[in-house]
Order: sequence, then structure tokens, then C-alpha cells
Amino acid sequence: MKLTLEVKTAILVILGIIFFIFGFSYLKGNNIFDSNNTYYTEFDYNSLNVSAPVTIKGNTVGKVKEIIYDFETGKTRVAFSVDKQLQFSKNSTISLFQAGLMGGNALEIIPVEDNQMAKNGDLIKSSIKEGLVNSLTSDFSQLSTNLDGTLSTVDTLMGNLNVLVADQSENGLKSTLAELNSTLKSYNGLAHSINALVKKNDANVTAMVENFNKTSANFSTMSEKLNKVDITKTVADLEATLGSVNKMLAGIEKGDGSIGKLLKDDKLYTNMEGAALQMEQLLEDMKLNPKRYVHFSLFGKKAKRYDADGNEIEEEK
Repeated sequence: MKLTLEVKTAILVILGIIFFIFGFSYLKGNNIFDSNNTYYTEFDYNSLNVSAPVTIKGNTVGKVKEIIYDFETGKTRVAFSVDKQLQFSKNSTISLFQAGLMGGNALEIIPVEDNQMAKNGDLIKSSIKEGLVNSLTSDFSQLSTNLDGTLSTVDTLMGNLNVLVADQSENGLKSTLAELNSTLKSYNGLAHSINALVKKNDANVTAMVENFNKTSANFSTMSEKLNKVDITKTVADLEATLGSVNKMLAGIEKGDGSIGKLLKDDKLYTNMEGAALQMEQLLEDMKLNPKRYVHFSLFGKKAKRYDADGNEIEEEK
């Protein structure tokens, strides 16, 4: 069937009208094919725009569809659509909040946990959350009050500093700075003296450092040798030696052996004491009667003999 020019023109006009309606609705934030649920809320004043986001727990779940002023109640009725998948109680609250410094306002669903689920077309109660700008304005107002007090304190402090700088007495700042400058000069002279002393003894310091390095090397070598020594065997040998010494000392304590008898046997001490006395008597007699013990004749004459009392013994002829 062949369409006439008039039919084609009518179809194009109808399609144009449909697209115009759809585009106009879309620009207003309405989608004629939208299957979301629509809910309502009311505010005492309007600070929203069509297509403003609707959120829950920070997530965007819908948008504002229509804003109507109710002449009977004097309130602003706001229609907003929400995804059908979102189920919330009709006792929840729709809160108007400021999305940001430059982001405008938005709606937030504050859910309530119960079984009375909201239905399409229900009117939900509303509230207004204090905006960021208002909060900052309040904070800046308080900050301004505190800043006034701070500036007053700073002004007083600067006045005191001016008085201190202008003070020419012994307690004044200029006097203190002069003393500090003198002290710094003294430290500067001391630093020069220390530098001269270091330069003068540079060779000695170098030699001292070299000796220290050698000593450190020797300690390192000794440490390596000590690491190679079998400490366990050395300790075992030392324990065995100490055991032998303890055993020997125990024997001496009991009187075993020559040293033990010498220390513990009273007879040996008595005999040694008698021998020492006899030796002393012998030496004394040798001093008094040397001829009794030493006989000397230059011409071969027979030496005289003496008895134990020192008397000369006459020989038989």
C-alpha cells in the first residue's frame, strides 16, 4: 500500500510531537517511561531544584520529580521518585540537606526499622539538616570572637616588647643583647684557640688515631683467635684441674703425703725443733772450740785430740 504525501506528513508531525513531549519531560527531570515509585514530602519553604538527587546512606537512589506550592497549606510539596528495589518504612524521614558549598541541596532518606513499608504515593514526614554554610558561619562567628581576644592579647604583648626594647637599664633587652654579643665573641676566641691547638697537635692526634686503629686491629685478631678456641674443652680441663687441686688440698687437710704430714704430724715438728736446737748448739760449740773440729799442722805434726768436754787427750807412748 502506497502512502500519500499527506499521510507521511501527518506521521512525521505526530512523531515530532511525541519526541517534543518526551524531550521536554526529560529536561524537566521526568521520564515518561519511568517505572520508579513516587513519594511526597512537604517543607515550609523551597530550596530544591527539579532533578535534585535523593540519597540514602550516601548513595543516590532517586531524584526530585516535581515541586508544587500548596496555596491552601502554604507549604511546598515535593514529589520524588525512588527505585522500586528500595523498600523503606513510611515512618522514615526525608531530610533536606546541603550537598556542598557549590552543590545545591538534596534529599536524604533516613530509614526506620519496622514492617510498615511505604507505598507508591505516600506522604513522608520531613526535616531540615543544618547546612555546611550555616555551620561554618556559626563557627566563623565564634572564631571571630576568639580572634578579637587573641588580637587584644597580641597587642598587649607587642606593647610590653616595645617597653622592653626601649629599656636602657641593666635589665633592658639592649643590655642583654650586648652581653650576649660579648659572650659570643668570647666563644669565638675560644674556638680559634681550640683550632690552633688542634693544628699544633695534629701530628700527635694522627699518631694517637693510628695507635688506636692498631689496637683495634689487635683486639679484632685476638677476638678471632678466641673464637677459634674450644671454650668448652678449656673449661672442662680447668674444671678437671680444679678438681685435682681440691683433692690434693683435701689430702693435705687429712695429713696424707709429705706436705700433709709436715703440716699435721706434731712429732715431725718436735723432731725438727730438736734438730734445730742441736744444730744451734753445734754451731755455738764450733765458735767456742774451733780446734776440736779443725786440725791444722804446718810441719806434719799430728793433731791433738779432744774429748767431748774439750779436754786434750794424751796419746799413749
